[in-house]
Amino acid sequence: QVQLVESGGGLVQPGHSLTLSCAASGRTSNADAMGWFRQTPGKDQEFVAAIVWTSGNTWYADSVKGRFSISRDNAKNTTYLQMNSLKPEDTAVYYCVADPQGGRWLSWGQGTQVTVSS
Repeated sequence: QVQLVESGGGLVQPGHSLTLSCAASGRTSNADAMGWFRQTPGKDQEFVAAIVWTSGNTWYADSVKGRFSISRDNAKNTTYLQMNSLKPEDTAVYYCVADPQGGRWLSWGQGTQVTVSS
């Protein structure tokens, strides 16, 4: 199993930027694909972005395309989510995920809160 630890959340003003990090450990061979989801109270989890480490292919939700960027540092087994031009509607708990199997992500981090507010 892959263990994931997120960091970098916090309070930021609208229009500003924030970078989230996700460090993977354990069976990192199952972490070729990693991604980010987010969730706000009363709503379903929402896919944000994903990346495949071996190919570098990336995917983004329409709501963040052009503002967020996912990247990786293979040597550190760490994935990053650079979030620019943040909006209040980006406020959520952001979860790092890994090991997609059968349409589900098997490994989830503990989540990190991002609050966009003036």
